[in-house]
Order: sequence, then C-alpha cells, then structure tokens
Amino acid sequence: MSNIIEIKSLTYHYPLEGGGSVKALDDLSLQIAEGEYLALIGPNGSGKSTLARHLNALLLPGEGDVLVDGLSTSREEYRYEIRRYVGMVFQNPDNQIVATTVEEDVAFGLENLALPPDVIRRRVAEALEMVGLTSFSQHAPHLLSGGQKQRLAIAGVFAMQPRCLVLDEPTAMLDPRGRREVLETVKRLNRSEKITIVHITHFMEETFDADRIIIMDKGRVILEGQPLDIFGGEVDLESLGLEMPSIPKVAQILRAGGLKIPPGVLDVKQLVNYIC
Repeated sequence: MSNIIEIKSLTYHYPLEGGGSVKALDDLSLQIAEGEYLALIGPNGSGKSTLARHLNALLLPGEGDVLVDGLSTSREEYRYEIRRYVGMVFQNPDNQIVATTVEEDVAFGLENLALPPDVIRRRVAEALEMVGLTSFSQHAPHLLSGGQKQRLAIAGVFAMQPRCLVLDEPTAMLDPRGRREVLETVKRLNRSEKITIVHITHFMEETFDADRIIIMDKGRVILEGQPLDIFGGEVDLESLGLEMPSIPKVAQILRAGGLKIPPGVLDVKQLVNYIC
C-alpha cells in the first residue's frame, strides 16, 4: 500500500506577541497510507490540530517537509492541487456553510472550479446521498441539527472528490446522536469510497474502528498501534494524560479483580459474553 502523505522531520513554531515563539511540532515524521483510517489523539496542546493544518498547506513547515502524493506543500505551485487532494472538516460546521440551501452549499466549491452544470448536479446528488441528506436538499442549512450540519460540511468536501479527508474534532460540539451520524458517515467514506481518513478526536471510543492510532504529546508522536494494541491494557493511557474509554476501562478493572477477560474487549457485547 502506497503512502498518500509523508511527513519528514516537521518542525513548526507559533510566534508570540512581543517576540519569541513556542514550538508546536518537534521533528515529527509520519507516513499515512492510501485508504488508511488514521485516528490522532493526544492531550490538549500536543500539536494535533497544528499537524492537521499542515496536511493541506493551511500551515507551512518551518523545518522539514510535508509531501502529498509526492508534492511538497512548501512549493506554492503545488498548493492548489494539494488542497484538492486533501479536504478539511473542522469542529464548527457553521464556519463552513455558505449558502442558503443544502444543495447550493454542496455546489459552492464545485462552481468555483467552473465545472459544467451537469457535472455539478451529479456530484451534488452523489454527495448528498453519501451523507444521507438527499431529502434535505432544499432545506435551509441553519435549520439542520448539529449532526446534519456536520454531514453537510462533509458532503461539500466529498463533492470535490478528495483522496484524503482530515477531520479536526468534528464531533466535539455534537450530541450523542449527531456524533453517531458523523462517525457512520466517515466510516462509510473510508470503507466504500476508499477515502483516506485522518480523524482527530478527544473521544477515545471514536478511535475503535481506526486502522491505526497515533498518540501525540509535545509536538511528537509518542506511540502508535492498532486499537487492540492501544486499548488492550498494555498501555497506561492515563500516564499519557488520556482517559481510558469506558468499556476497555471496565474490562481492565474487572481483569485486575481476577476475572479473565482477554485484551481487546472493546464493546458491551464482547464484555457481556466474557462475563457470562
């Protein structure tokens, strides 16, 4: 499997008022494979969002390099193509909604590309179907629920046909139902459309379906592995400033009390099966 993104010795400083700077990324190297579902977690200030903004050239390396399909984000002539390869979805969907109807909002980016009207109509219809908003095409975006707004933001990016989708805490402002809607959409984009996903989240349970989890701290990658490796009881997440997800935490407590529960119990059904 080839890499769609390669990060090489990336270092980035934010300037401070009055002079000086603070280091947000520290000699970070990482490869992201085509079609991978990568979850990125870490304590506040670990550099997750700064890294995300480097993936489509919203931020540019201070040192090192970021390559998207072999194109360096540091080269101005490549940035348009890079931003078409890598779509971004942020925490607040209202910041990405620009039109008066759902259909028009998805079409906005396509119209800026000067695509033929028939192509725009087809892509809008496909994007709305993918995120489950076809029946809302003529609705005003501000009347949608939080989860529906975030799915609309994803549809707008999906219509641009990116090869990679970067989501920076997309469920942080949503209720449980909205979170579930967004996560199901993201998994569907990855599994059926083969879009590479980089999902930044502070909800540990949202990482269970990822192919790989990266844990960051102080601008560096400090640990990586599959969900079973990270949550199977061998890693002390709390020492890393992270909270153990609820089900693995319960399984860990029961295991400590003498109950033989194998590592990797990640849902209620599995837990009940082992207990009963």
